[in-house]
Amino acid sequence: VQLVESGGGLVQPGGSLRLSCAASGFTFRNRAMSWVRQAPGKGLERVSAIVYDGSNTYYADSVKGRFTISRDNAKSTLYLQMNSLKPEDTAVYYCTTGFYGDSPSSQGTQVTVSS
Repeated sequence: VQLVESGGGLVQPGGSLRLSCAASGFTFRNRAMSWVRQAPGKGLERVSAIVYDGSNTYYADSVKGRFTISRDNAKSTLYLQMNSLKPEDTAVYYCTTGFYGDSPSSQGTQVTVSS
């Protein structure tokens, strides 16, 4: 299993970012996927998840209505569209396998929300 996240960066409060996760080494289209994040000094937080065909999703209350998870099975890629970003969204974001978020094994992508 190889997962490579990209798309993070520094953004002002209220801004948007789109994270991508390129997957390889397994049959992506058959697996549920999740985004988890870890803020400085805090534990992992399950942010969002999507089942194998995109028909069901999950969002943490803290991001509901602002973040949208999606996937392109033809490209073996997972996405997280993040709008109306807040300083408390600052964290390293990881994509993981499973609907409940397996422990991340990738490097993640840093998202910093600051003015």
